[in-house]
Amino acid sequence: MPIQASLIDKQEHIELAARALKSISHPLRLKILCVVGDQEACVQEIVEAVGTSQSNISQHLAILREKGVLVTRKDANRVYYRVGDARTLQLIGMMREVFCGS
Repeated sequence: MPIQASLIDKQEHIELAARALKSISHPLRLKILCVVGDQEACVQEIVEAVGTSQSNISQHLAILREKGVLVTRKDANRVYYRVGDARTLQLIGMMREVFCGS
């Protein structure tokens, strides 16, 4: 089977990629993902690294979570965020290399 046909057959993968790319295309969300990378970070760590208000960060984290880019883990009164899908993590890793300088 030609490569193009096998990619087209995986419509759900294409839709997942499109949703992920759309949700991370905002400059602040890309910055958040550069901070999180392949680790886990709480809101306060992200706020300190990104340098904007907690409410602004929380709004963008909610979008990334809603689109399935980030997943959360709660520990006591802190919520930790990490990238939820290995393929998205790979994409973010490449973007970090190219755009985030690490």
